[in-house]
Amino acid sequence: MTPRPESSGSHPEQPAEQRPAEPPTAARKKKPAAATAAEAIPGKGATKKGAVRKDAVQKGTGKKGTAKKKALKQGRAKKTEAVRVRASGARPAAGRLAPPEAELALSPALGPADRQRLLDGTHHDPHAVLGGHPVPGGVAFRAFKPYALAVTVVSGGLTVELHDDGGGFFSALLPLREVPAYRLLVAYEETVREVEDAYRLLPTLGEFDLHLIGEGRHEELWTALGAHPMTHQGVTGTRFAVWAPNARGVRVAGGFNFWDGAGYPMRSLGSSGVWELFVPGVGEGELYKFDITRPDGSKTLRADPMARRTEVPPATSSVVTSSRYAWGDAEWLARRAEVPAHEAPFSVYEVHLPSWRPGLTYRQLAEQLPAYVKDLGFTHVELMPVAEHPYGPSWGYQVTGFYAPTARLGTPDDFRYLVDALHRAGIGVLMDWVPAHFPRDEWALAEFDGRPLYEHADPLRAAHPDWGTLEFDFGRREVRNFLVANAVYWCEEFHIDGLRVDAVASMLYLDYSREPGQWTPNEHGGRENLDAVAFLQEMNATVYRRVPGVVTAAEESTAWDGVTRATHHEGPSGFGGLGFGLKWNMGWMHDSLQYMSHEPVHRTYHHHEMTFSMVYAYSENYVLPISHDEVVHGKRSLVSKMPGDWWQRRANTRAYLGFMWAHPGKQLLFMGQEFAQGAEWSEQHGPDWWLLDPAYGAEADHRGVRDLVRDLNTVYRRTPALWRLDTDPAGFRWVAGDAAEDNVLAFLRYDRDGTPLLAVSHFAPVVRHDHLIGVPDDVPAWQEVLNTDAARYGGGDVTHPDPVKPESQGRHGFPASIRLTLPPLATVWLRPA
Repeated sequence: MTPRPESSGSHPEQPAEQRPAEPPTAARKKKPAAATAAEAIPGKGATKKGAVRKDAVQKGTGKKGTAKKKALKQGRAKKTEAVRVRASGARPAAGRLAPPEAELALSPALGPADRQRLLDGTHHDPHAVLGGHPVPGGVAFRAFKPYALAVTVVSGGLTVELHDDGGGFFSALLPLREVPAYRLLVAYEETVREVEDAYRLLPTLGEFDLHLIGEGRHEELWTALGAHPMTHQGVTGTRFAVWAPNARGVRVAGGFNFWDGAGYPMRSLGSSGVWELFVPGVGEGELYKFDITRPDGSKTLRADPMARRTEVPPATSSVVTSSRYAWGDAEWLARRAEVPAHEAPFSVYEVHLPSWRPGLTYRQLAEQLPAYVKDLGFTHVELMPVAEHPYGPSWGYQVTGFYAPTARLGTPDDFRYLVDALHRAGIGVLMDWVPAHFPRDEWALAEFDGRPLYEHADPLRAAHPDWGTLEFDFGRREVRNFLVANAVYWCEEFHIDGLRVDAVASMLYLDYSREPGQWTPNEHGGRENLDAVAFLQEMNATVYRRVPGVVTAAEESTAWDGVTRATHHEGPSGFGGLGFGLKWNMGWMHDSLQYMSHEPVHRTYHHHEMTFSMVYAYSENYVLPISHDEVVHGKRSLVSKMPGDWWQRRANTRAYLGFMWAHPGKQLLFMGQEFAQGAEWSEQHGPDWWLLDPAYGAEADHRGVRDLVRDLNTVYRRTPALWRLDTDPAGFRWVAGDAAEDNVLAFLRYDRDGTPLLAVSHFAPVVRHDHLIGVPDDVPAWQEVLNTDAARYGGGDVTHPDPVKPESQGRHGFPASIRLTLPPLATVWLRPA
């Protein structure tokens, strides 16, 4: 992928969303004219106590001492109870500043090694040398405030100026028995600010969090890492934490410090690889990144892998956020686990949110999408990836922000609002999830801390051969944890009802799209990626355990054994199942579309392409997908795949949809195909809604197909025979599976109580009169419930309005038969009258 520009910065006196772009490196190092917003007391500005008037400040090179004295003089003038520390050897009471007669004995400046490490951004424990620390002879106070003119310790009504050690370092030794509660008064050229000292605070992460992270078992990883506004030890601010085990040092940079992280070094928390810093005064909406010093000493500015909100692309900063959304879907969540997905009606409308109605936000989509999907009768929507991605034409399949809904359409709470609206309309929400790979953008995950971290260390294993991306290292426990927790995150934090996992086949095979010599066999000499297998099993087991009612679906295009088998059930291959709930039936999709693309006169010779799916229909729990992948890049839209003139193409489409909805398996249809859009889909403009404009001459043709989809869903949901036994061979029986000369397919679907539905598809462009179809002899009459040739759908209206009674003449191995007039290029459904 093409690397995106660096993230935009922010100015502390402007709202986060209105702040200017991040300056170039040279500009960021320029001395700022004011203190940082992070150091401001919430609700206080430069005019509060300790502030300095502009006309009282002496500016210019060589006048630092004068400016400092004047700034402090005015600051102290407003501190009516301030007392200057003077000479004395007396020791004050514990926790109290020295009385006026005391005198500082020395200035405990940092040694050259610690100074240099802080300046270089390579200090692993800045809290050990900055802040207040008991030492022999009292308490040492040290501060690192680049560009500051002076720093003063403030405790109660007392103030003590720290010695200026040069280079932004300040220190003093006070004759105290213990470290008191204190704040810092920091003077800059044009302002003085009273701030909390980040380096007096304890870590915000506990040993248990770090233990779970180290074990790769932190199932709520997003609560530990990333940026979290909070109150810590009575101080309001934001906790920043990032996993970067190879880094020599990590600092936080953002709009709150003019994108100069020098004064904000993070501490390394033991052997966990986690770096942490609580920054007082930073709140929601602030932009940030991590300034990482690589093992070779070079620097890299990285977006937060755990960021829960990002800037709108092409800007790339992470955004401090927290959710206050109040959900209204409790009733939906309470009943979604009542029936397993494979035993329930399950028809899916696939949507690319940015282009469904171009220009709409999440909240605006919430006003239109649920109503549209409900009207068409779909049970679920499936959203193409909504996680943040820098390149729009990737459709979201090259993710950089795995924990952040794309900011193109709004905030994370706006996305929650959309999911909530769909649930309140009775519609489940599936989401495409992409754990197979990630792009190489230099500000994102690639060599995050200077070495391969999220990707495999072996370049041959890391490089995805098809997409120019990097594959995750599924064998590293922290990477598995990052992805497993991410799956849980979307389901728990956004109430997602299911994850469709993208590109599973590319994960499962070491030789996927690789030539001999480009891959190394596993420990058993095979081509299976054992690490990926273990990851998928762990992900599915964790999601199903934590979030009842959620379903996972695999886009898996091979014959891997046991994709939807339980993880603890070992199959013939020696592997446990992968644990998915559903699997996309790519074989059915390919074969059936291949059959439909043939001219009817040639379909006789391809009849097996429509029947072969039943050979393996019960080997997995299948979804029948007509997805976005089938209507782009020269593959043509569904109606345009069909042969014949315009009437025949529409008739073929209607007959095919009728066959699809009756076939064992769940259904998925991509947006635009429900009204026979002729053009391929493009993310630039979305579906051709103008085809449904009554002013358009052929509007009725497109509306007819959409009306059929609505009726298919309506009858489907009311007919348990079409979904109750989708994964049970007892739910299906061929009637005519070998009528290749007539281009006829007929089969029965059964409910648990034996109630049947008869589906007959006729894929020839002629009317067949008095065509005999075998049926059971215990049904006194059959009533047509759906006919894709009906006039209201745009067909020729060769229908059966009256019940059809069986004859005693046996047919197709059944004791009775019914005599039907088969419409051209049509599917007919009948059930007991």
